[in-house]
Amino acid sequence: MSTLISGIHHITAIAGNPQKNVDFYTGILGLRMVKKTINFDAPDVYHFYFGDELGTPGTVFTTFPFDGARKGTKGTGELTYTAFSIPTQSLGFWMDRLAKYHVPTSDVLTRFGEKFIRFEDHDGMGIELIANDKDARTGWTYGNIPVEYAIRGFYGATLNLKAKDLTEKLLIQFMNYQFIAEENGRYRYGTEGKPGDIVDIVLDKEGRQGVQSAGTVHHIAFRTANDTTQAKIQNLLIENGYQVTEVKDRNYFKSIYFREPGGVLFEIATDEPGFAIDEDEAHLGELLKLPLWAEPHREKIESRLAKVTLNIENYG
Repeated sequence: MSTLISGIHHITAIAGNPQKNVDFYTGILGLRMVKKTINFDAPDVYHFYFGDELGTPGTVFTTFPFDGARKGTKGTGELTYTAFSIPTQSLGFWMDRLAKYHVPTSDVLTRFGEKFIRFEDHDGMGIELIANDKDARTGWTYGNIPVEYAIRGFYGATLNLKAKDLTEKLLIQFMNYQFIAEENGRYRYGTEGKPGDIVDIVLDKEGRQGVQSAGTVHHIAFRTANDTTQAKIQNLLIENGYQVTEVKDRNYFKSIYFREPGGVLFEIATDEPGFAIDEDEAHLGELLKLPLWAEPHREKIESRLAKVTLNIENYG
């Protein structure tokens, strides 16, 4: 099979208060706000995109912040932990930084020979920082985090499932993934086995189903190059019995969606055209950008959205 999938494109979570969401991911974690727009399927809700300088696929964590939303619960059928990649020498820096802002972390843990820490954001979203020397990507900084310690992008994601065989079949037979290793009931897969493409399956055969709300992942998106490769994998999945949506235009990429056998919502998103199509690269994320169909309703939409600001100066 030709290469249709090259790793993770983005991961999207449900959040609570929009300002707290912006403060955590830009202020504490130091990711760049690369786009401020709306949930195309719920225009009264923001859609924030946080990533590297340009919002490169494989770096972008996105959120739908529903102010006042109750907290969800981690469980089976969900992506429970989003792992970001950090340089090997930066682990101590991040432990100190998170402590400074009163974010409790785990002790230093080890998995597949790499050290990492685990914590949650203000909504309970599961996050890991994995220290490694395999990641050549350049991190973004607003100046509050030394670039040599900055987050590089995703490392990978953990799927918490009751069974793995059908999900494994999907990944390996149709999505260019291959089995890498198993450790303590954790099964690892990758397209090349590098930061940005890792998917881990953790089995929880007796676990309760997760409840999706603030602090839980809505979906994980995988990278495909363009419209042509997206159409190929769409047809491949449909031919093999997966219920796949029509192509949806998300302005900055095009998307198709389907549920993997364990219940996690998968998306296949194109690398093209990217986030610089409607803002200068130097000013990404500064203005509220709306799709063309929403522009006639801008005044109404803006009146219903809470005001948010970047407060980087508060997170030195």
